[in-house]
Amino acid sequence: MNILLIGSGGREHALAWKLAQSPSCTMLYAAPGNPGIAEEADCISLDVSDHSAVVDFCKAEAIGLVVIGPEAPLVDGLADSLSNADIPAFGPSAKAAQLEGSKGFTKDLCARANIPTGGYVRTTSLYDANKALTRFSAPYVLKADGLAAGKGVVIAATLEEAEAALSDMFGGQFGEAGAEVVIEEFLGGEEASFFAITDGTHVLPFGTAQDHKQVGEGDVGPNTGGMGAYSPAPVLTQGLQARVIEEIIQPTVDTMRAEGMPYSGVLYAGLMLTATGPQLIEYNCRFGDPECQVLMTRFEGDLAAVMLACAKGELASVEAGFAQETALTVVMCARGYPGTPEKGGRVDLGTSQEGGAKVFHAGTKLADGALVANGGRVLNVTASGANVTEAKAAAYEAVAKVDFVSGFYRSDIGWKEVAREAG
Repeated sequence: MNILLIGSGGREHALAWKLAQSPSCTMLYAAPGNPGIAEEADCISLDVSDHSAVVDFCKAEAIGLVVIGPEAPLVDGLADSLSNADIPAFGPSAKAAQLEGSKGFTKDLCARANIPTGGYVRTTSLYDANKALTRFSAPYVLKADGLAAGKGVVIAATLEEAEAALSDMFGGQFGEAGAEVVIEEFLGGEEASFFAITDGTHVLPFGTAQDHKQVGEGDVGPNTGGMGAYSPAPVLTQGLQARVIEEIIQPTVDTMRAEGMPYSGVLYAGLMLTATGPQLIEYNCRFGDPECQVLMTRFEGDLAAVMLACAKGELASVEAGFAQETALTVVMCARGYPGTPEKGGRVDLGTSQEGGAKVFHAGTKLADGALVANGGRVLNVTASGANVTEAKAAAYEAVAKVDFVSGFYRSDIGWKEVAREAG
């Protein structure tokens, strides 16, 4: 079948790479794509905010499946428009995508479904937010309610820092996403990610991962969209994964269906592994970035067939298999990220992919025939190994072969698990 992939980042390059390997994929288009995706798909110019144009393209090219990579088109209702035109789409409806589109929506759902999560208050003014701070103790967790490209979370160590952050949020730091702010209880423990694909009824576990959100070595500094990740996450044992499905994922799927907004697509649960068990930090309604890159590196099977079965409500008919090896990805960023990144820096991949590594393009473009940086996160250098230690070594060996003078990266991706493996 012909497939259309929506998106242009590292996540979408990983999806394009895996979809192109699917026996059921005849032709793969990407809108708008990037230079890396162009090696796997026919990149086209298509305004994805113009739903009619997307539908018209799908009809003209006999598209049998649309895979929506980023969260913004999902929150905007693109999956609804495609569904209304009888075009199968992998991704939730606008109502269901509120699980990512609104932190407050998800918190309220957790309260209704008795899903374990931290205490919270939803606030719509700076006055109410400052008043609500008195109900919590340091450190304070502050989240812009809406979409903020993975950067709308502030963990403030003191009351003064929290008040200053709230002033920034309500002052427009995150645009419309900060019109409402959720203040949450700080949960102690280790973070991990659990992925499931669901058609609104059936739940198919789809791997685990851990990522590094902060820009600095040792997990310090401002939050980013993600500086690196590895999969699987050994801290999420089989027993804990069973609890996540029973206590968090399945109640979410059941509640969404019962309330008339069934969830179809990938459900990405950000978890905190506390002393009392896993608790939900937040949901994303798409694959994580860069978690998708390590999941796709490990996935064994026909991704297009799994996604189509999900879109058609037939997920129970397929299975998902993953390689036992660990995959680890290192994000190479443009200088200045997560602030204002320096664009235009020349990128030369050299021999970085000759040893079995894979470099996914996240923010690149071609300028006068040369590959240059065109975003904050530019490349995702990904490799596999028997464990995190070996995968890390292989990934950084590939990183060393990339010539990106105006770029930077963390050298410690996977450090906690490497320390555990060393005993």
